[in-house]
Amino acid sequence: MPLDKFVLILVCVVAAAAATVWIGLLIAAAAEFRLGWLGLIPAALVGYVVFRVIAERVGNAEEDHYDRMDH
Repeated sequence: MPLDKFVLILVCVVAAAAATVWIGLLIAAAAEFRLGWLGLIPAALVGYVVFRVIAERVGNAEEDHYDRMDH
């Protein structure tokens, strides 16, 4: 496995773990404070935007630079 692919996987795993802890802390804080649920709205919006960007990148075959590469 190339080093750049390994580092990319490692960064994705660490980012996913950090996002999981961050969302867990937001939910815990929201359960503690009555108005804490308002803090989840920006997190949900960020998650939605990230999901849409990833879905667009994966779904658009014309913009996939790596499909035209020779290995």
